Amino acid sequence: MPIRCSESLLFIVFIILSISSRAVADVAAETGRENVPGKEQSEATPRKPFYEDQKKGWWWYEVEPQKGEEAQADQNTTAPKRFMPSLKDYAKDELWNMHPDDFEPLLHAFLKKAVQYPTLENVREYLVVKDIARAKANVFANVSAVALQKYPELSLEREFPTSVPGNAAKIKIQASETATKIRQSREDFALIFFYAKTCEFCKAQESILQFFVDKYGWEVKYVEINEHPDYAARFDVQTVPYLMLIHRNSSDYFPVSFGVIARDEMENRIYQGIRLLSGEITPEEYSLYEYQRDSGFDPSRYGKHESF
Repeated sequence: MPIRCSESLLFIVFIILSISSRAVADVAAETGRENVPGKEQSEATPRKPFYEDQKKGWWWYEVEPQKGEEAQADQNTTAPKRFMPSLKDYAKDELWNMHPDDFEPLLHAFLKKAVQYPTLENVREYLVVKDIARAKANVFANVSAVALQKYPELSLEREFPTSVPGNAAKIKIQASETATKIRQSREDFALIFFYAKTCEFCKAQESILQFFVDKYGWEVKYVEINEHPDYAARFDVQTVPYLMLIHRNSSDYFPVSFGVIARDEMENRIYQGIRLLSGEITPEEYSLYEYQRDSGFDPSRYGKHESF
């Protein structure tokens, strides 16, 4: 049966009121102000909307206000005072004669002050103190040059010249001393050369070793490690080519090289090994040539019980 106009209007109004009452209930739930039957509106507990109560707490860097003694202690805490020097507090001779242990931190203090507060005056004061340090260093360098000329025994200029002719003379002296010692020692020392037939590095080192033998006439024993594993194990040979210096009159031996080295380097190591095994030098004097004895290159010159 068709619905009359008045009944249609009543139905529409009923629907609207139902929707409105539900919306009002939702809003009241969000705001915490629901209308409770029998209570006044003011008695309801107020609440903030959810979207206004986000991003709070420890995870959002919200620190709970301190109370009592902790809050009072924080209020009384102050940042440490920094040392801010000023040239007005120092005389020129005071800075010039200041002990290095006191002057260095003072120089850094002037620098830090100028960096923190880069005013023209602060930068000027730092540059003044820096200039004093530079002048002091220049004075020390000049006096050192005079002292080295007055006391040449403290200089390395003779044993280690920097000029081209002087350097050539040094190389000639060292080469002559090395060759003489090796020739004089060929009756008391010999070489053992450990190698492998399949080792290309061994073939290269063997060619270099042959030049040494032709020059000095030394005896060399060649040991193939695969054919004589017991001999290699006796000297703990872990890699080849391996060259060893042995003393004929004792059981002492000294490794010369592991891998391929040049002939001049081989000669230097054999020369140093001979002197070490003979007791002419100690391990502390390993790089010392005899012509450098009691010079600036002699590390044992101050170990003797002598007065200055």
